[in-house]
Amino acid sequence: MLEANVQGLLYITHAALPHLLRAGEDLPRGVADLVNISSTAGRVARPGTAVYNLTKFGVNGFTEALRQEVMQKHVRVSVVEPGTVDTELSTHLRDGVRQAIERQIQGVELLRPEDIADTVSYILTRDGRVAVNEVLVRASQQTW
Repeated sequence: MLEANVQGLLYITHAALPHLLRAGEDLPRGVADLVNISSTAGRVARPGTAVYNLTKFGVNGFTEALRQEVMQKHVRVSVVEPGTVDTELSTHLRDGVRQAIERQIQGVELLRPEDIADTVSYILTRDGRVAVNEVLVRASQQTW
């Protein structure tokens, strides 16, 4: 989890940032975008998910610091924090944690991956003078 959610984010940002800095100067819109995907787990900690919370709180902190570092260089940095999305993630959890989450989401119409894609599209299509720094997206019945 640390490798994928933290180190992976650092590696891809390190590889992409020089290109984004150049693009921010060269594009007709005058801005380039970097969008990170976090989770509601970057805002709310729950028992049994400590390491996942660590990684997602880290994504949020890293995104905000990077945003401040490159905002004057025509690069907008945003974070999307999805709630419960209908993906395979729960199949990777320990039995007790998975069962607790399944009970918690029972009756909740989960977000679909395309809901998150639509959110990212919204961020990317704002005028260059507008920065959407953070978006929390939850299923309408989700309380956490």
